[in-house]
Amino acid sequence: MTNFATKTTLAGVLALSTAFGAQAETFRWAGNTDPQTMDPHAVNSAPVLGFLNNVYEGLVRRGKDMAIEPALATSWEPIGNGEGWRFNLRQGVKFHGGEDFTAEDVLFSYQRASGPSADTSSWFSPVSDVKVVDDFTVDIMTKAPNPIFPDSIANWMIMDSGWAEANDVVAPTKEGENHATLNANGTAAFMLTERQPGLRTVLTPFDGWWGEAEHNVTEAVFTPIQNSATAVVALLSGDVDMINPVPIQDASRLSGDANVKVIQGIEARVIMLGVPHAADTLKYGTDAGQPNPFKDVRVRKAVASAINVPAILQTIMRGNAEPANQLVSPAMRGYTENLGATNGAAVGDAKALLAEAGYADGFSFGLKCPNDRYLNDEAVCQAVVGMLAQIGLDAQLEAMPVRNYWPELREDNFDMYLLGWSPGTFDAEHPIRFLASTPNAEKKLGSWNFGDYSNARVDALLPMIQSEIDDAKRQAMLDEVATILKDEQAYVPLYVQPLVWGARSNIELTQRPDNFFILRWVSVN
Repeated sequence: MTNFATKTTLAGVLALSTAFGAQAETFRWAGNTDPQTMDPHAVNSAPVLGFLNNVYEGLVRRGKDMAIEPALATSWEPIGNGEGWRFNLRQGVKFHGGEDFTAEDVLFSYQRASGPSADTSSWFSPVSDVKVVDDFTVDIMTKAPNPIFPDSIANWMIMDSGWAEANDVVAPTKEGENHATLNANGTAAFMLTERQPGLRTVLTPFDGWWGEAEHNVTEAVFTPIQNSATAVVALLSGDVDMINPVPIQDASRLSGDANVKVIQGIEARVIMLGVPHAADTLKYGTDAGQPNPFKDVRVRKAVASAINVPAILQTIMRGNAEPANQLVSPAMRGYTENLGATNGAAVGDAKALLAEAGYADGFSFGLKCPNDRYLNDEAVCQAVVGMLAQIGLDAQLEAMPVRNYWPELREDNFDMYLLGWSPGTFDAEHPIRFLASTPNAEKKLGSWNFGDYSNARVDALLPMIQSEIDDAKRQAMLDEVATILKDEQAYVPLYVQPLVWGARSNIELTQRPDNFFILRWVSVN
């Protein structure tokens, strides 16, 4: 299988798309982010997990309404007095390579996905053990009663143990390449038949799939197109059938074309700024090497006060996004009501906070930002730079493709960064576990807490939140955590990202608020 990355010109995109457009059932779609890997346990990000939900499956999955439903498990029930969960597995399931699916593949996939090199390890922080009862029964034991556990593993995908061993991919790799980064062997409705990173990825239906197909796609071709104008032209000309996202500024233009439709919604993703809480010094800007000002909560609050979120939503998002004041949106379970106002333009307050912290003259630092991950991400970062300049903070922006961005954050190469978070469980516990828990590899916590935020009370509350079955008591603990995170300005929440997709008028599809694009719901008419 060829592996190469290239910058695709518009002519190249059109030629590529036309070559695969002869049959009516060929579906061609484009996005601004190429999945970083085909390994379902290597990178915990929406572009990877959303794409691979078409190729791999888990014990459970989410339906069109985001409700949990059976997948490789036909049913599940709690064990004893909250000791864990028993999953009854679907029989007769085949992997794309023809291998039989059994409980041993579930045990292997748990060991792989929870291992030290897996980016999905935090998913399994509540798990104490996984036991194979028989070929089609698995018990997943938890450290405490965990009523939301089935919801928490909707994106945990099962790999064939024999295939992984034969191809030397028993453990995932976050960086570099191995057989699993370029190839796949799942059980889902579509098979990976071609992977050329940065150029195209081809999927075809799996005739041996256990489920009932709701699509008429005979071939699906994904092309990453980073330039939004190029993507819009390709959609308007019919050279691709769907693009995600549609640039906000082009939504009304596309809506006016009879051959195109715009599908809009609100994503379950909060866009926020993060800072280093534990770093001793700044790494970028003219003040590189100086003591880290972001350790001071007054500086973090000054940043939040200076950023005019309503202006960003009006000018950059064209009124299509909602302001955020916490790490989850109001649509999520466990959202904290009456937490307080969202950020606004309070330049005077921000300057007073900086002066109180000893930075009346401001300081210089580096702001890292992706330019192909979130809707208008680089433009948002540019706006942040201008707003912080009004209070004397010189944010030196470095924007880059997300493929390079995540490694930079994991190596602590930032003074401030942009992050979007969509809770896979649609529950407020999720970002606490990943973003607000003190990083601890052994406990599988805080794997995306790049700034090393740490609060002992938050750490103590998390296992209680995970095990509490009384909704009122659980909500009180979630409210306490949300208040702590706001008081300490652990992050600077900005807004809930909008969903704006574009499709040809003959395409029927389903838009879910997790921004996952599911091919088995696509019809080409």
